[in-house]
Amino acid sequence: MRGQRAGALNPTELRVMKGLWARGRLSARELHQAVGEPAGWSYSTTRTNLRRMEAKGFVRRDTFHRLQLYEACVSRAAGLARLVRDFADRVLEVEDVPVASMFAGTTALSQSELAELEKLVARESSPRRKRRGRRP
Repeated sequence: MRGQRAGALNPTELRVMKGLWARGRLSARELHQAVGEPAGWSYSTTRTNLRRMEAKGFVRRDTFHRLQLYEACVSRAAGLARLVRDFADRVLEVEDVPVASMFAGTTALSQSELAELEKLVARESSPRRKRRGRRP
C-alpha cells in the first residue's frame, strides 16, 4: 500500500494526526502520552497505528540519534478536506461539495491553511482531475 494515495482519515488516524499537527515531530512514546493514553490505548496500539499510517502515507518516520520520530505527511488542510469530501460522498451523496466554503468565516483553519485548501480545491476542480476522480 506504500506510495498509494490514501482516502479519508478514520477516527483513530484523525486522533493521531491531530496530535502531530499540533505538536510537530514526535517519538512514538511522546505521541502515545499525548494521544494514546487519553484514548485508553496501550503503547503497542499506538505503535501499530503509526505503522499502519506510515504504510498508508499519512505519516513519515525518521531516525534522529537512534530515536524514531514521526511527522505528518498530510497537511491539516488536506486532511480536513478529505474528511469533508468523504462525508459528502458517503453520507450526503453529493459529489461536488464546496469544501472551502465550509471553513469560511471560522477560525478552524489559519490563513495559510485556507490558502492551501483553496489550492487543493482549485486543483481538484480542474477538468483533468475530475475525469480521473482523484482526491488530494
